[in-house]
Amino acid sequence: MMQRAWTVVFAGLGVNLTLGFLYAWGVIAATLAKDFGWSATQTQIPYILASLIFALSMVPAGRLQDRKGPRTALWLSALLAGVGFLGASATLTVSGLALFFGVFFGLAMGFGYAAPTPAAIKWFHPQHRGFISGIVVSGYGIAPVYIAPLAHAIIARYGLSRAFLIFGCLFAGVIFTLSFLIANPPASWTPVVLPFGKKHVALKAAKDFTPKEMVRTRAFALLWVLFLLGTFAGLLVIGQMPRIAEEIAGLEYGFVPVVLYAVANFLGRMSWGTVSDRLGRGKALSLAFLIQTVIFFVFEQLTNPVLLLVGKSLVGFTFGGMLAVFPAVCADFFGLKNLGVNYGILFTAWGVGGIIGPLLGGLSRDITGGHTVSFLVSGCASLLGVFLSLLLLKRGKDDVPGST
Repeated sequence: MMQRAWTVVFAGLGVNLTLGFLYAWGVIAATLAKDFGWSATQTQIPYILASLIFALSMVPAGRLQDRKGPRTALWLSALLAGVGFLGASATLTVSGLALFFGVFFGLAMGFGYAAPTPAAIKWFHPQHRGFISGIVVSGYGIAPVYIAPLAHAIIARYGLSRAFLIFGCLFAGVIFTLSFLIANPPASWTPVVLPFGKKHVALKAAKDFTPKEMVRTRAFALLWVLFLLGTFAGLLVIGQMPRIAEEIAGLEYGFVPVVLYAVANFLGRMSWGTVSDRLGRGKALSLAFLIQTVIFFVFEQLTNPVLLLVGKSLVGFTFGGMLAVFPAVCADFFGLKNLGVNYGILFTAWGVGGIIGPLLGGLSRDITGGHTVSFLVSGCASLLGVFLSLLLLKRGKDDVPGST
């Protein structure tokens, strides 16, 4: 049965390898600006809408996962991904991509992303939650490594419309196939214990919180704010990545910084979950926020291409790491029974960050001609996260009735 548990983990990773197309949006945005004359703000509209719909749909998707299991949610994700990309291939207007990429693919991401992580976590002992969630969500972070250069090549050869068509067929097929390998464990299942990760004892919720009970705790409010701060800056950089690289350090190959960011994002998701298992969630988050703070306050001075890529990679490393830690935090505080819907509600903070971050990045570039405002705001947000992750997370434990 241990083999079955690992099959769920790596099938979930595979699903996220397709849904991570969102993080390669910078390549699409650069094409829309260059070949279709879109402004920086216009290129971010489908991306912003997809991020918002992604986050909001995590709530019904999580509820569906909790009640029916992950397979139904994944089937719906495959269908929505196919419709979204096929529709996007037929209309390359702002409104068309807002509808088909923003709404349909946004829904596909929500229903696809909500299913694998809660299922995988349930197969393993609580002391490995960070490690397991990190593996599953790492697919989302590493996806641009192959999507960005592949999209660049396909667009150059066939055009943007056919590129959407090709990706739609590919992604829908992969998600549907992998859905048959992902399931929740049986009620009698004894969670797998791995030979590492025992130093830090995860916070144990005394009961499984319902969504209504969870949102009434102070701990939820504190975690939601931290999640918002942790995703805001990372999503801002993702949406404008090729343009930032070109305008600050003269990097002309748009997919190169996207790929390097994705590798760092992947490594962050793989490592920070384990770090949080051993050090504790608060210390791990505080360290990640501290790294982001330093980078954003010096970002505009990174005019050397190598230094800029290092800076971008560190942002990706910490941003990805936070997305591995928060599912584990949610399970620690509020239990496993309703983890799908509870994490979906917490994930709405990611959606708000997905609106504010890219919108600020686009408006800042269009109005001021640069990225100074974006970097300063991101640095301040990250600095606030340093203190909240240490002070408020510690207080938050006392606000979860019966937690130990």
